[in-house]
Amino acid sequence: MRHRKSGRKLNRTNTHRAAMFKNMARALLTYEQIRTTEPKAKELRRIVDKLITLALRNDLHTRRQAFKVLGSHQMVQRLFDEIGPRFEGGTGGYTRIVKLSQPRKGDCAPMVIIELTKKAGEAAPEAPAEEPKKAPAKKAAPKKAAPKKEAPVEEKPEAAAPEAEQE
Repeated sequence: MRHRKSGRKLNRTNTHRAAMFKNMARALLTYEQIRTTEPKAKELRRIVDKLITLALRNDLHTRRQAFKVLGSHQMVQRLFDEIGPRFEGGTGGYTRIVKLSQPRKGDCAPMVIIELTKKAGEAAPEAPAEEPKKAPAKKAAPKKAAPKKEAPVEEKPEAAAPEAEQE
């Protein structure tokens, strides 16, 4: 019986399964989207979501925990410096599984694309879009203040001119 045993075996030994998910997690974090079968993607989602949650904490202990899974210092650095900050303020849902219409040729396995919800290219356009909205409001306030300062400046030369005429 499988009482309280989570996860799929995927017809592999424990070491083979661990190596496969290690490679798939590396590929997903490198390319931000991979094509695989549905059961593998659902299991990989659990691993990658935990890695991104570790990246949000960003301390030495979590870096070491991520290294246990990824086995590469370069991948850990990419996870913590590039991928983790994109999901700041999120509480989950870091990956998305999109089902493909055509099954795999040969064994008719259901295929999916697993991808990160916030990609590198998508994060950059969103940030500049927010900044211009704030910028016009900041520009409007100094324009109102500028005429007030100009008005007293204009009055002083006028006051100086009559004094010069009286002398």
